Amino acid sequence: MVRLALVTAASVWCAALAAAPQGSAWQLPPTAADEISPLTVTAETLADGRRLFREHCRRCHGPQGRGNGSDADPKYRRTMNLTDGARADRNPDGIVFHKIWSGRDRPKMPAHKDTLTKEQVWTLVAFVQSLRETS
Repeated sequence: MVRLALVTAASVWCAALAAAPQGSAWQLPPTAADEISPLTVTAETLADGRRLFREHCRRCHGPQGRGNGSDADPKYRRTMNLTDGARADRNPDGIVFHKIWSGRDRPKMPAHKDTLTKEQVWTLVAFVQSLRETS
């Protein structure tokens, strides 16, 4: 009985995802939260990440990652704030990687899979994670 309920719930959830407008939700693989960066975070990694952030992310996320860049949509500023430590549990490295890699349409987040290598995206992940404020 429990098994049938789980299968039914999973089917409803999959149908809801399929019905959602393309690009309005993050398209993340089921294992994204468990993915670990292959990079060792060093001062050099963070410096490279800072450079990549300035080139590809600052326009929307702002110079300090607070969601206040010149191209940012003000109504999404809170969710675009990369310094919010309270959001850390929902955004481990693998999730951040796939958000940068795949992007989405609404709210706007460009996909970088055609412009950056996976290593560059992991470098960005290291830098972005370093922006989080601690309580």
